[in-house]
Amino acid sequence: MDGLRYRRASAWEYELILREAEKYGELRQDTFAVVEGRFRDVYAVNDRVWREIEGLKLKPYAYGTFVGTIKVDNLIEKFYPNVEFFYFVNVERNYAVLTPKAGFLFTTGKDVPRGGVRSYNWRGTKKLVIYDENGVILGIGRINPESGKKFILNVADIGELLRRKH
Repeated sequence: MDGLRYRRASAWEYELILREAEKYGELRQDTFAVVEGRFRDVYAVNDRVWREIEGLKLKPYAYGTFVGTIKVDNLIEKFYPNVEFFYFVNVERNYAVLTPKAGFLFTTGKDVPRGGVRSYNWRGTKKLVIYDENGVILGIGRINPESGKKFILNVADIGELLRRKH
């Protein structure tokens, strides 16, 4: 794994992460680490884990919870969160709660019709955190308010790992 660098997230990278979290609510995590390679992968770590990592002679490939990637898009750096990122955010806006049937379909990669949405809160961003009725995060969707049949488009969901072709 030559060429990988392991370090604490810089103040600028933390600001990118914080700005993304603020679209949905309040960030509950303050320590992030970065593995730099082709991309900059971001991990949520606690201080105890960070101290142990700093003391290791051999640096790990990954640590903590992988929460997303920082990429340059049209010359602008942006943090792209994954589903697990939202476990570190108090989500207060830009979310949807699905009915049981719609929740199941969403976790199989399908889009959600308007009738499958129990409730939603949408302000300022097209992306929504998707929940089931029990408050379990199912994934990330993109709202499509002009469509009744594909009201929420599936961006990422917790069933992706199971659907991968190995």
